[in-house]
Amino acid sequence: MASDPLSLPVFRRISRIADRRGVQAFVIGGYVRDHYLGRECSDIDVVVVGSGIEVASELGKELHAKVSVFKTFGTAMLRSEGLCIEFVGARKESYSPDSRKPHVEDGTVEDDQRRRDFTVNAMAWSLNADTFGELVDPFDGMKDLHDGIIRTPCDPDITFSDDPLRMMRGIRFATQLGFSIDDATFDAIGRNRERISIVSRERIITELNKIVASPVPSVGFMLLERSGLLQLIFPEMHALCGVERRGNHAHKDNFLHTLKVLDNVARRSDDLWLRWAAVLHDIAKPQTKSYDPQAGWSFHGHEVLGSKMVPVIFRRLKLPMNEHMKFVQKMVFLHLRPIILSEDMVTDSAVRRLLFEAGDDIESLMTLCEADITSGIDAKVKRYMANFELVRRKMKDLEERDRIRNFQPPITGDVIMREYDIEPCNTIGEIKEIIKNAILDGEIPNEYDAAHAMLERLAAERGLVRRGQ
Repeated sequence: MASDPLSLPVFRRISRIADRRGVQAFVIGGYVRDHYLGRECSDIDVVVVGSGIEVASELGKELHAKVSVFKTFGTAMLRSEGLCIEFVGARKESYSPDSRKPHVEDGTVEDDQRRRDFTVNAMAWSLNADTFGELVDPFDGMKDLHDGIIRTPCDPDITFSDDPLRMMRGIRFATQLGFSIDDATFDAIGRNRERISIVSRERIITELNKIVASPVPSVGFMLLERSGLLQLIFPEMHALCGVERRGNHAHKDNFLHTLKVLDNVARRSDDLWLRWAAVLHDIAKPQTKSYDPQAGWSFHGHEVLGSKMVPVIFRRLKLPMNEHMKFVQKMVFLHLRPIILSEDMVTDSAVRRLLFEAGDDIESLMTLCEADITSGIDAKVKRYMANFELVRRKMKDLEERDRIRNFQPPITGDVIMREYDIEPCNTIGEIKEIIKNAILDGEIPNEYDAAHAMLERLAAERGLVRRGQ
């Protein structure tokens, strides 16, 4: 980013237009904040004490750019040279208790800054010629930026009651930027948490996804839990919290474990959906928890039930019900498999089955499984990681030799029906399954001739007669 944040020619254009029209104009919000943080930003918000739409329209003519006008909101937006510039008139806002939609009236630039969510997002640079580039910072946003603090410009109870999404945004900014939330601001999130009920799930999941995609996502989830928001927006994850003891037996806190796994994955991958798999990999443990006086606590079948919970959670949270959901579901279902392999003798057939079920997602699965080793005992972690390396070498060897990944059995139902002149029936499925298992177990190679010879033998055993005989 240039040392002069207003060196782009478009800012001087806006300055000249504002001066010609006799209005004040300011760059405000994220572009200003990100400049001081050294972050790239291509979204520019301009507030005009007057009509932002008129300034935008004139700029659009000069740049030969299409201007999108949203009269209901008093805003206009245009794109030019890789920038998205949005204009709005300075305004004051008031809210009714049951809506995030404000009653808006014209205001000063300070009125507009006061309505912003946090002080670090309320700083502005003047664009008028006589004060060009001057920082307007009535709420000490620069100090909060320097101190790494998220704080509201005015009474946080009013800020969060007026627009409860700001509670999620505050936690998201703290997570993304590595900032702390001011005590008074955080306490107000707890007091106003029930107000989140008036926010759409689409808005909530946008913020939650940004938390999951952050450098250290556990920070956001800890803040959500401490504030009481997590229980309201994501009760299944809240249910992971806590430790139950009986006698000398206690299970680990599955919420804290999940956060460790999530952070481990985040260090290795930017894949949002692999991170969601980390969030959900143990989500069914509360429902599958059982206690045996001899063996202690167990969570048998949590991977199976968890995979069934994935589409339910995705649908409720308004996450996409597409291949991303299916990927997360697969990861949750398979996440114990490599761990079990690493504990036992690593047989060829077990590794073949893992390759067959994971397909092209095998590397993602191994990343999740390695992240899932969170023991505080170094020797145990080293042993697991060494065994995982053995599993990886075995997978590489078998993949090169047997081509199991995305494996399709060489004998299809069409082949069986064509050669033996039979209609679709259970027998065809049985034969295909036997041939598939024989290949995966290493009884026959993954080749057509070997599979066809087995087909002939199985058909004879079942009394099937070849076509034309």
